[in-house]
Amino acid sequence: MTQLSSAGLVTADPFTAFAALRRGDAAPDWLMHAVAKGWGLNPARITAHLIAVSENATFRLDLDGAPYAVLRVHRPAYVDPHQIACELIWVQALAAETEVAVPKVLPLADGSLVLAVHDDAGASPSDEEPWYVVAFAFVDGEVLEDMSDPRPYYRQIGEITAQFHEQSERWHRPEGFDRLTWNLEDMLGVNSRWGDWRHADLTPEQRQIMEEAEAQARSDVAPLVAAPEGRGLIHADLRPSNIMSTQGSLTVIDFDDCGQGWFLYDFASAFSFIEHEAYTPSIAQDWLAGYTSVRPLSETQVRYACALSMIRRLQMVGWTTTHRPDALPAEIWDAQLPGSAEVARRYLNSPTWLLD
Repeated sequence: MTQLSSAGLVTADPFTAFAALRRGDAAPDWLMHAVAKGWGLNPARITAHLIAVSENATFRLDLDGAPYAVLRVHRPAYVDPHQIACELIWVQALAAETEVAVPKVLPLADGSLVLAVHDDAGASPSDEEPWYVVAFAFVDGEVLEDMSDPRPYYRQIGEITAQFHEQSERWHRPEGFDRLTWNLEDMLGVNSRWGDWRHADLTPEQRQIMEEAEAQARSDVAPLVAAPEGRGLIHADLRPSNIMSTQGSLTVIDFDDCGQGWFLYDFASAFSFIEHEAYTPSIAQDWLAGYTSVRPLSETQVRYACALSMIRRLQMVGWTTTHRPDALPAEIWDAQLPGSAEVARRYLNSPTWLLD
């Protein structure tokens, strides 16, 4: 059951439409007109400014000069509108069935969840996919990634993740519920969703050791891949950039990557881009302590989790081949290739490398 409304004219390639925008820049007029119409807002009372461009573009929407909502503009043809609506349905279910704070979904004026928008690029609507726009109530607070030290929060992140997995297992999904998958073919190789890590600017030595690590990780998770259990609906990107703190209380945001995958993949994604840091084993142990206070994990599952962390690291190297450098802090971006080679070496030396 796709919940969808439409407005406007035509679409354009996302990296063309938003390539010139930087954080804080105003949203284009075609987007503002469509949003005002879709959510029944007075155009004279609203403004929107860019937060970031990654898998999609996000904007802060102000009403009468005060923060009102966050708009997320999905890349055309990346996720279909029914899958987007299903994401929001899960967010609503998490809000109702767990104690974890998540953003309030803001339906359109007609009660639907997803707005289809065509921009003013001049192409035919029949030839081009529209943009899809959703809105969440603005959450006042600080993103953990922007804090000087988000490390004390990792035990709580583990607890939150376990609560999500508990809800995922008991939730009766609506008929027709559909989200993307996170299988090995979605993460690695030529058909991976975010790009092939081999396309990065690697030295021969980096490429060789990362290929060895991928082969070992695939072998290590083979029993997990073959087993029907241990899978469910996961956030798939529950790291500090997607968690906000408001006076110490955490709110989980950005469910746009949620999908069907291994629960242990949420462990791997929690340390995205920082697996090579000296402090990461400590926060990984904190995460496990928080998680296992809610859901038990066996030693074998912990080994699977560490292998998936190696796979996630390679997956995110692929991600850097298809994204703008300003999608990450400069120091984190610059550390990805040498850090990934170091991670590969550590993994090949120890299957529980992330905890050592």
